[in-house]
Amino acid sequence: MFTTLAMLLSLTGSAAVTPAASNNQVDVALVLAVDMSGSMDIEEARVQRMGYVEALRHAEFINAVTAGLNGRIAMSYFEWAGSVNQTSLVEWQLIDDAEDAAAFADRIAARPVYTRRGTSISNAIAFASKLIATNPYDATRRVIDVSGDGPNNLGPPVDPARDAAVASGTVINGLAIIIRPSGSAGSLDRYYADCVIGGPGSFVLPVRRSEDFAVAIRQKLVMEVSHRQPVEQVVPVQLGPSTDCLIGEKLRPRLLDRVYPELDR
Repeated sequence: MFTTLAMLLSLTGSAAVTPAASNNQVDVALVLAVDMSGSMDIEEARVQRMGYVEALRHAEFINAVTAGLNGRIAMSYFEWAGSVNQTSLVEWQLIDDAEDAAAFADRIAARPVYTRRGTSISNAIAFASKLIATNPYDATRRVIDVSGDGPNNLGPPVDPARDAAVASGTVINGLAIIIRPSGSAGSLDRYYADCVIGGPGSFVLPVRRSEDFAVAIRQKLVMEVSHRQPVEQVVPVQLGPSTDCLIGEKLRPRLLDRVYPELDR
């Protein structure tokens, strides 16, 4: 009898600790890396910010979160330009219901909106990768969500930063803002497809009108949370000629000479 009672107590104890241990598990750890470079005017920056806020509060996003295997995700958010604006950082938060998502959206909305000079997608990816590596949750998937309206033109080249993140097991998706893109040769969505996004199932969505911001951001967040692929407006990475991933730097030749003097252009 003693042995049977001990076994029952042992099983009861194991059952009691299992839910607590699983509280650390999430379906995805998702970093939102949002471009606030000077090529956007302040109104466009506000529209983009509110697009994220509205998407996080939307029932479609909440439904995607709760429909997952664990029914919860972890999110972090920051804004970047030529460098990362660390004062914009919203630290990791567990989201498993509408109240959590609204609280996260409120933290984003409370930050002041302003733009800065330069576009360093590489610095944004590197910073997001550090956040992913140090996040406190056990995530089934790890995703960096990068928005931007121009090619990399400051900091290290973008494709090595992308490759390092993908090699660590992180997927990078892109939102190419083509409302009033900063000057570059070729299409920005193609640049994002060839130089920025990476990993299994990665994708880029273009935004061509300010009024489409909220819908596009919500669509992308839902796909990232639910691990769905976009039905349309996809830029397949394997099709067409490869993009010059240094095109942004080459549009700033003095910078290119100073930072990459060994390049044969």
